[in-house]
Order: sequence, then structure tokens, then C-alpha cells
Amino acid sequence: MLSLAQTTLVSFAGLTVLALWKIWPMVSRAYTSSLRNLPGPPSPSWFYGNIKAIQDEDNSVPQERWASEYGPVIAYKGFLGLSRLWTTDTRALNHILTHSTDYQKPEAARRNLAKILGKGVLFTEGDQHRQQRRIMNPAFGPAQIRELTPIFVEKAAELRDVWDAQLAVDGSPTRIEVLSGLSKMTLDVIGLAGFNYNFDSLSGKPNELNAAFQEVFNPGANFTIFMFLKNVFPSLDIFPDERAKRLDHAQDVMRRIGLQLIEEKKAQIAREMSEGKSSGVERKDVQGRDLLTLLMKANMATDIPDNQRLSDEDVLAQVPTFLVAGHETTSTATMWCLYALTQAPDVQKKLRDELFTLQTEGPTMDELSSLPYLDAVVRETLRIHAPVPTTMRVATKDDVIPVSEPFVDRHGKVQDSIHISKGSPIIIPVLSLNRSTELWGADALEFKPERWMNPPETISSIPGVWGHILSFLGGPRACIGYRFSLVEMKALLFELVRAFEFELAVPASDIQKKTSIVQRPLLRSAPEQGSQMPLLVRRFKRAQ
Repeated sequence: MLSLAQTTLVSFAGLTVLALWKIWPMVSRAYTSSLRNLPGPPSPSWFYGNIKAIQDEDNSVPQERWASEYGPVIAYKGFLGLSRLWTTDTRALNHILTHSTDYQKPEAARRNLAKILGKGVLFTEGDQHRQQRRIMNPAFGPAQIRELTPIFVEKAAELRDVWDAQLAVDGSPTRIEVLSGLSKMTLDVIGLAGFNYNFDSLSGKPNELNAAFQEVFNPGANFTIFMFLKNVFPSLDIFPDERAKRLDHAQDVMRRIGLQLIEEKKAQIAREMSEGKSSGVERKDVQGRDLLTLLMKANMATDIPDNQRLSDEDVLAQVPTFLVAGHETTSTATMWCLYALTQAPDVQKKLRDELFTLQTEGPTMDELSSLPYLDAVVRETLRIHAPVPTTMRVATKDDVIPVSEPFVDRHGKVQDSIHISKGSPIIIPVLSLNRSTELWGADALEFKPERWMNPPETISSIPGVWGHILSFLGGPRACIGYRFSLVEMKALLFELVRAFEFELAVPASDIQKKTSIVQRPLLRSAPEQGSQMPLLVRRFKRAQ
């Protein structure tokens, strides 16, 4: 019988062998990857590679500096020296985004996403992803968004009234942390538009779902060795850190509310059928205003083969996806738009003047879409303040990626393609492509909506699903809800910019961008206070 010391020694040896077995492929790939031949910056650390340099600055800044030195096709080092492909070559990115089966989200990233959102359409790959998209597409068409627009306008007006009430108490102008209000408004919208459910968070009542979102989206600490080890060894999740505990709680809240919403929808649809309103439904007959009803009815359609239907678990998995993707990205984008308007008062005035040309308090989707400068402001915000600044893919096979222009590798040889090995990670540089001087000109870093009145021809090569920007990605995995987000954002700007004038309440240099799924602001002077965007808000008095 083994002694305690021997048992400990054997266990330690077993764990060491397991660790080497898991880590060795990564280490060996670091020395055999074809990406090692690409130009790029030197690595300051064998373990962290260039990651710490990236974490120490705002999103995408180091990579853009390296690209200006080495060219648009580079490789930098990740953990354990593993090379990562980073490129703003539009032909290469088009190849990667359109071949979504060959370039998928990394396993660790999908696992971390599932901890927050479950296994919905943002998680799945291949046939399962195509199945989910096929069922969900009808809920996100132009006709459906047109039906939802009154909800967007109503809730935007409610947020306007909440801020106006605060001004009545505190005086005009007053300092308002606008991200919090926008987040509550978009939560209320996705509640009604997504599920016909009133979260009523703008009323000021405590809301556990909104609190759960704050846990998910507040930027956490920088990447640590323990976080890296948990990505390599998922079994280490049995030792949760404080953030992991908060994320688990947030997912429990979203799952419980999701189950409740689904049961209510099932009961509603069953009542309609039992009352003789429908003995069966085909996809062409799918009606109803909220996204979950549309999804469930489409999934129950009699003209869908059983093997193409979503399971109850698959339907449930879409609920937190709707909540997060339909809530957080829009509030963040609108917040960055208000920030940008504080830095460009002439743009703010020009936008307000155009908004008042609509002689209505409740614009329709078509009326909002008829305003060219509003459209330009939204486009420019999403270009230069993309809510999700980067995303990641991994090659599932050896491949040759075409490029627009030849480049010179580390050995001085001219290359007309990128040879990539199975398992190689790829960074999709959303923000960097959106503000590339090669594509947009020397003023690419400036917030300048007027550029959309005569956009450069070079941007036509950007493989985005909307607006010749990459903020909603492109290819089969492009954002399914981009129309929803755009119209909601326009409704918010219509109500808020007509009612108020906005100034930044702190120096612009105090605003720092950090990413936790989405790009949120922190104050350099008070990072411990979490995400915030403090603006000075005053009522706008229109000249008679």
C-alpha cells in the first residue's frame, strides 16, 4: 500500500504528465507554425508574448502601431509564444469570414461565452449554427423591425423623461452617468421587443437582470496565469475565482428568467391554437411582434422537417443571446455616440437641426431612415467606436489565405498569400479595419460623419454585412440583429438629442476604453468605480 508521500508523488507526477500532454501541442505549434515567418514585433516574454503590451493600452493601438511598421499582414505572440495572425488585408479577411466552417471561434472562447450566454447562436458552429440561423432569420427581417419601432421610440422617450426629471431636481445642466440609463432603456426594449415582457428597469425599481448584466459587462482584471490555466484545463473551474462566481450567478438569473419566458410563450401559443385561431402554422404565417414568439412559432411551423427543429434547450439558449446582444451592444454604441457628439459640438448641432425637420414626436422606422445626417452619425459612431473591437477565429485545417497585395516576410521574401496551419489563432481586427488610414484616408481617426456623404471607393472591399464597416462582421456569422440595433439607436438619438445638449463632464484624456465582451469606458482617475460615462446634460431650448 502506498504511503501518503508516495500517493502525493504519484498524483503530482500524473498531473505533470497531464499538463505536459495538454500544453505540449501549444508549445510545439509555437515553433512549427507557418505564421512564424510573418513580419511582426519582437516578443518581450516567453509566456505572455505581446499580450501585456496589448492590455496596457487602448484597444487595437499596439497592433496598429506594429502594422504601420511591418505592414498590414503581421503575426504577434500570444501565450507560450504561439503566433497569432493579425491582418487588415480585406481579401484575406473576406476569405476567413466567408469560410466560417474552416475558421471557427476558439474552443476556449466558446466555452467562456457559454458560461455567460449558454449555447445559443453566438456559440454554435457548422450545421448547428446554420440550423439555428435558419429558424431565427424570420424574426429579424425589415418588416418585423418596422413593427417593433414604436417600442424603441416609446422607451427612448421614457429615458428622456427620466433624465428631464433629474434635471428638474438638480438643475440644468447636471452631471448624469448616461451609460446606466441607456443600459436600462435597452434592457426594457429587449424585454418588450424580445419577449413582450416588461422589465420596467427605467422606473428605478431594483432589477436582478440588470444587476446581472453589470456583473457580466464590467471590465474585469487583466488576464492572469490562473485564467490562462483555466482555459487550458477546464476542470480547474471547480476552483472559481470571484468573477467566475459572479458570472455563474448572472447566468443562473438569465436561465431562470428565460425558462419563465418560454413557458409563458408556450402557454400563449397553445391557447391560440386551442381557441381555433390556428390548427397549425407554416413559416409564411408566422406573426406576432416579439422575437421569442416569432422564433417559437417558426420553430413549430408544420412545413419544417422534424430534424430541422430546435430543441427546447436550443430555444432556451437564444434567450440570453437576445438579452445580451440586443441590449448591451446598442446601449454601448449609443453611449459612444453621445461621447463623440460632446467632442464635436458642430456635429451635435447639425444633427439636432436635422432631427427637428421631422414634424412628429413618434417617428416610424421609415421616417428615421429618411434622415441622411442621422444615418451618417450612426455609421461614423459604429466605425470609430465599434462596440466589439476585435473577435477571434482559429483555423480548423491547413489553408492558404489570399491577400490583396503581396507582402514581404521575415526572411525578405515576397509572398502573395498567407500559409496557415491547423490550430493557428486569427484576430479579426474590427476596430483597426474601421479606422485604417489606407482605406479611409489620413483623417481615419477623426469622428467625421460628413465622410459618409462621399465615402472613399476603397472601403467597398471591406467584407462587412452593413455599411462597409466590420462592426457587424460579415459572412455566414454576421450579426443577425443589426437592423434591430440600428433602428433602436436612431430612435434613442432622435429623442435625446432633440431634448438635450451634451458635454463631457471630465477631461477627454480621463476616458479609457476597456473590453469585457463590449468596449466600455473607465475613468483613469477612478477605475475602481467601474464602467461609466459622465456627461453634463442640459435642456435644449429651441429658438421660436
